[in-house]
Amino acid sequence: MPFDPGSFGVVALAAYQPDWELFRTQLRSIQNQTHRNFRCLISADGGFDDIRDFVERELGGDQRFHVIGFEQRLGFYGNFERVLQHVPADAAWVALSDQDDCWYPSKLETLLPYLSNVSLVAAQARVVRKPDNVVVAESTQRKNVALAALLAQNQVTGSLCIFKRDLLDVGLPFPRLNTISQVHDHWLAVCAEAQGGALVIDEVVQDYVQHGGNVLGEVEGKKGLAKSLEHVKALSRKYRGSTSPLAMLRTANDLSFGWRRIMSDTLRQRMSGNSPVMNNAIAAFGTGHSWSSTLRVLISGLRSGEVALPCFVEFVAGTPVEIFTKNRRR
Repeated sequence: MPFDPGSFGVVALAAYQPDWELFRTQLRSIQNQTHRNFRCLISADGGFDDIRDFVERELGGDQRFHVIGFEQRLGFYGNFERVLQHVPADAAWVALSDQDDCWYPSKLETLLPYLSNVSLVAAQARVVRKPDNVVVAESTQRKNVALAALLAQNQVTGSLCIFKRDLLDVGLPFPRLNTISQVHDHWLAVCAEAQGGALVIDEVVQDYVQHGGNVLGEVEGKKGLAKSLEHVKALSRKYRGSTSPLAMLRTANDLSFGWRRIMSDTLRQRMSGNSPVMNNAIAAFGTGHSWSSTLRVLISGLRSGEVALPCFVEFVAGTPVEIFTKNRRR
């Protein structure tokens, strides 16, 4: 059945201790969309009463907005999974939303027609730093890449994408790996590219707000090598309780090979009728991956700019542990 751009869908927003001024701006930007046939589900990861009362007060009882609350804190990854699990069956599409950005009025209207041809469409954002309103970048400059390169490095920011609801049949439940590298948008983009295609367009559809409370951010994504080392060190301390060389190597492996292996293996289990493109991508990063396939994807991606140097270095740092664990699996 052809996709109807005017169809009903859901904006899935994950909220946790929001900056109330930024949250107000984001809610109003969603409320003022030119495409109005939607319901906004807001999952409160704790603090349900405060978030519910704020939404009701600010939006004047707009019945399209509904807060679902849970006292169990799951973190941003688990909270996005939870809100997506509540998307009703009659929704034709889903748009992901952060709590602190600002959508341009025609965002939904601009993106929805593309779902006639693909499973997921993503756009660009202007990067703005708060509270001083400095424009960090005029565009996020995401790009279209093949599945293997997308597995290596994500090109889809969750808050910039819309996807068909049936993508959740493959995407839920989310795969699990205890590290910050497990991110909902990377996983959903990989599922979409494998299922019906993912498309990134050049149009800027919102402001992507950077501030001190960001879990992940655009500025963080452009860190240099020295900051990459500090990033791995901090994560090693958090997730492994140590900054020893071995702990940091294991953390680097989780950030690189580990997360891609989890995604590849889960994709292989859930997708029927594997295509050559999907098989080649899984051969590069799945369990028992071919080193020749892995190196081909990473080196060609580095040369083309589809894999950034800090990401490539994380794979290099994760290689000793990957070699050791692969030998033990044999």
